[in-house]
Amino acid sequence: VELMESGGGSVEAGGSLTLSCQGTGFMFGTYCGGWFRRRREKVAVIAKDDRGGEITYANSVKGRFTISIDRTKNILYLQMNDLKPEDTDIYYCATDAWYCSSAADHWGQGTWVSVPS
Repeated sequence: VELMESGGGSVEAGGSLTLSCQGTGFMFGTYCGGWFRRRREKVAVIAKDDRGGEITYANSVKGRFTISIDRTKNILYLQMNDLKPEDTDIYYCATDAWYCSSAADHWGQGTWVSVPS
């Protein structure tokens, strides 16, 4: 199982970014897919699509971020709109055969999102 994120960068407040996570060795949908951020050594979920299509968002991103899966390409996306300086962080893609949480079995290398204030 491997995950490779891309799409991070620096964007002005109010702007948009789309993060991508290419999965190999498994299939999103059979495995869960989630986006997380790490702050002060604490990993927090941003959005996740657990097996069975149950989607969860952190309260801070509801209405602004959208998680989706392209099942033909096995790519997990995070569409990030109306970005704010407090969204600045490293974002990680994760997957697990059961349930996506900070204890997920497989992680990508992370991609940096910067929203200068």
